Amino acid sequence: MNRRSAWLLALVGLALLLGGAGAAWAQEGGVRLPTITLGVQPANSPEQLTTALQVVILLTVLTLAPAILIMTTSFTRIAVVLSLLRNALGTQQMPPAQIIVGLSLFLTFYIMSPVFSQVNRTALQPYMDGKIGQAEFFQKAAKPLRQFMLRQTRQKDLGLFMKIAGEKKPRNAEDVPLSSLVPAFVVSELKTAFEIGFLLYVPFLVIDMVVASVLLSMGMMMLPPVMVSLPFKLMLFVLVDGWNLIIGSLVKSFF
Repeated sequence: MNRRSAWLLALVGLALLLGGAGAAWAQEGGVRLPTITLGVQPANSPEQLTTALQVVILLTVLTLAPAILIMTTSFTRIAVVLSLLRNALGTQQMPPAQIIVGLSLFLTFYIMSPVFSQVNRTALQPYMDGKIGQAEFFQKAAKPLRQFMLRQTRQKDLGLFMKIAGEKKPRNAEDVPLSSLVPAFVVSELKTAFEIGFLLYVPFLVIDMVVASVLLSMGMMMLPPVMVSLPFKLMLFVLVDGWNLIIGSLVKSFF
């Protein structure tokens, strides 16, 4: 038996010895291991059932928080416009999708900061101080978000969803149901983003057409026009300070 096998046997024996000693100590009452029990018990009062339902609803809302953030804020328009810009430049995966999503997220926080501040001041802080209940908290928290979405939503899109849902014509902004406002807001944001994307495509499309015509007239049909036009599009985008113009225009379009 070599030295390595001897060390291995010694370690195994020590582990068995310590395991046996630990088991004996636990049986003698030296250590009490905790147990975890999961189960469903009948509620003894309506308050217990209400509390359990509130916890389930809260967990559901937290699960849907990313979707709520995307569908009720400026994230949709910014992300779509930046993605269309990348396709118009023809830079394939540059900038990467992670950068586009990250930039869209931080711009969303910047644009929505007045709305979030109002929600914190009028709804969250009074609720945490115990001055208002849950129903009033949700009502006051939805009011600033409702006003933001109404400013960006087209009446035609809002009327479409209210007609589909069979809702009556609202008397004021408070009567507009969120079930119709949210999808109308998303559709309006997509339409606005595609309109901006079309305007972004035009100058780069002109460059592609000019380069393709020049290459065809020179008889260089085997050379891909995209490979030649890409440096010109990047040069044009840098010379006009494209990022400053696009980000500035996107932010100003919400105010």
